[in-house]
Amino acid sequence: MSMKLLVTVVSLALAGCASFDGRGLMPGKSTEQDVVALMGAPAERIRLPGGDTVLYFPRQPEGRMSFAARLGPDGVLRSVDQLLTEQNIANLVRGTTTRAQAREILGPPWHTTRLERQQREVWEYKMYNQVQDKFFLYVQFSYDGIVQEVLMIKDYVDEPGGLGSFS
Repeated sequence: MSMKLLVTVVSLALAGCASFDGRGLMPGKSTEQDVVALMGAPAERIRLPGGDTVLYFPRQPEGRMSFAARLGPDGVLRSVDQLLTEQNIANLVRGTTTRAQAREILGPPWHTTRLERQQREVWEYKMYNQVQDKFFLYVQFSYDGIVQEVLMIKDYVDEPGGLGSFS
């Protein structure tokens, strides 16, 4: 009897956990309600031309990922994607990409700063590169909302001799 109770409790606990990355959702079948039930409340929602809706699930500042669930006009899931990738960063074009386009590409930043002297707004993200090294991503916009600079800077805090090292 106690083994049966233990299995039930563990099953309920696992069922109650939110999915970090949307694992378990099925494009073409899962609905917006399924997405929210599994991934939690979205930080932001953007309706795209054509009727699709994108729900953003940033996992920062603790994590280094940000997910977007794209839903068709019918409310059915099309895809779940990790946004903070070098491929997506390559889509940010200096002097061309707008703030709205950058938000759609990367999702909401975890931290925003204004640099008054340079007349810039800076969005900050934490991310991994392709080989899982830790990086900071800074996207700088002029005050008219156009990308001016994109910087990926290695986070050395956990490296030997880095700020997180106590040796």
